[in-house]
Amino acid sequence: MPLKRNEKAFLDFSELKNTAVFCLFFLITFFIRFPFFFRDYVDRDESTFILLGQSWANGFLPYTQLWDLKPPLTFAFFAGIISIFGKSFIAIRLAGVFLVVITTFYTYKIALTMIPKKASILVGAFCIVLLSLFGSLQGVMSEHICIALFVPAIYLLQSKKSNAYIFLAGVLMGATVMVKLNMAFPILFIGLYLVYESIFTKKNSNFFSILLFSIGVLAVIFATIIPYYLSDQTYIWWESVVLAPLEYTGARRYSIFKLAPIFVITGLFLVYAYKSKKLDFKNRTIQILLVGILGVLFSFAKGGRINGHYLIQLHPMLLILVGIVIYNLIAQYKPKLPVYAAFIALLIPAESYIEYVNVIQNKFEKGTFFNGEGFSAPQYILEHNLDTENILFFEYHIGYWNLDTLPPTTASTHPSNICRDELFPFYDNPRKNSIEELTYIMEDLQPKTVVIRKGRRILDKKEIEENEYIDAYLAKHYKVFATVDNAEILQRL
Repeated sequence: MPLKRNEKAFLDFSELKNTAVFCLFFLITFFIRFPFFFRDYVDRDESTFILLGQSWANGFLPYTQLWDLKPPLTFAFFAGIISIFGKSFIAIRLAGVFLVVITTFYTYKIALTMIPKKASILVGAFCIVLLSLFGSLQGVMSEHICIALFVPAIYLLQSKKSNAYIFLAGVLMGATVMVKLNMAFPILFIGLYLVYESIFTKKNSNFFSILLFSIGVLAVIFATIIPYYLSDQTYIWWESVVLAPLEYTGARRYSIFKLAPIFVITGLFLVYAYKSKKLDFKNRTIQILLVGILGVLFSFAKGGRINGHYLIQLHPMLLILVGIVIYNLIAQYKPKLPVYAAFIALLIPAESYIEYVNVIQNKFEKGTFFNGEGFSAPQYILEHNLDTENILFFEYHIGYWNLDTLPPTTASTHPSNICRDELFPFYDNPRKNSIEELTYIMEDLQPKTVVIRKGRRILDKKEIEENEYIDAYLAKHYKVFATVDNAEILQRL
């Protein structure tokens, strides 16, 4: 039955103000991500970022005490949270909620310039889902940080004409690249687009605004060098932020077949959108989004690898274009959505429902909401007064943080870095390869306590020689002292 003139829909999206939309996105994001506030870790990278953030909060610049292959602002994010709130998983995960909400809100704002508010809000809702579910996205990844800077920068570029906003966009882009280095390519592509626009279209951009944009980008990059320069450690920044990623990219590449799907899917979508005229490729906002997408895809090809969480860098921009195409299709064909579509939508965050159950069950069984071997194994170690000097976590290495101790060597900051011997020269590791590193840890440092994952290979399956060495050494010199959930705590004989 149609609404009368003086009647209103239960929820009139057109009347929602920006604050209400932001709050709506926050509530959805919080609901989806909240049960994961109590998980020890979702991805090992997040644990590594926390360790380096704690090290920086303790007064050690990144790459000087601990080391990992990320630009410094990734660790600055975690260092800032730890400095303010202390060792708080809840504070870190809540910060992750705000990162997703910021990305989603500006994704919505960009979409709103081309499609109605209701459709734009749905684009935002799907953005929350793709940034929060499926895989290791419930933790706080470097991609979450960088895209929360990058999407607002795109919004400023496409919507604001003043030079101050252009400069601010440059600052946000500079911060983006100092969180995730591969984002240099979409930023470069967007810069080249602005130059092209200034030369050939004579509108929206001029050389002064482009200069301001470039100064904004470079200002942040140079700002991250200052602490190293003041402590006479500039070359550490250069080796760790620039040279090491280049070496890693050359050494660790996927097969072209693993890279192909995302390129094929994106390409087919864009061809369809062009042929069907469901996207206006002359629209400046769409052009900026396309340039950004091409830049991200180019960075994937150049890097030679795509992990699931890398796609966070692509999803917001691609979602806007997909949302526009779907809106135009619905406007044209006016299909009737089946009633069960709403039920299917409620099933999307199934991972969250399962985790809510796990958290409640853990509370009843163990008396704490916090769950995972990253909590339970360190707690067992403390309760039984096990030796933590040079303790080695081959898994659950967030345990270093919970035990207030450090990895035994710089290379073991992230367990997989032990086998990335191409990176050893960039933090002056005296060992030359992974076997030497393992030998030094096990035979020279001789950790009394080692933590591994029960029934799982210790190192990556490609590291055949390293796995053979560590399996044989542990079998000869260690015994299982306790099994805590899926963690085996080994003690040296």
